[in-house]
Amino acid sequence: MSDKQAVVEVTAKDLQGHGAVFCPNPKMPLWSGHPKVFIDVASTGEGKCPYCGTVYKLKAGEILSHAH
Repeated sequence: MSDKQAVVEVTAKDLQGHGAVFCPNPKMPLWSGHPKVFIDVASTGEGKCPYCGTVYKLKAGEILSHAH
């Protein structure tokens, strides 16, 4: 197991619903799968998967179109 966490930059278009992404994402290999979880990125600009530790970070300069 690696100490280095994977960081995935996401754009506003990648966000689902109220600003979440899901993990595992479609680019991850099938063998590394875990139960699908939704991770809130909109609130703080990043979120971490509780299963695999992948960090999803909103790309610098991205503007969210919805304000709640």
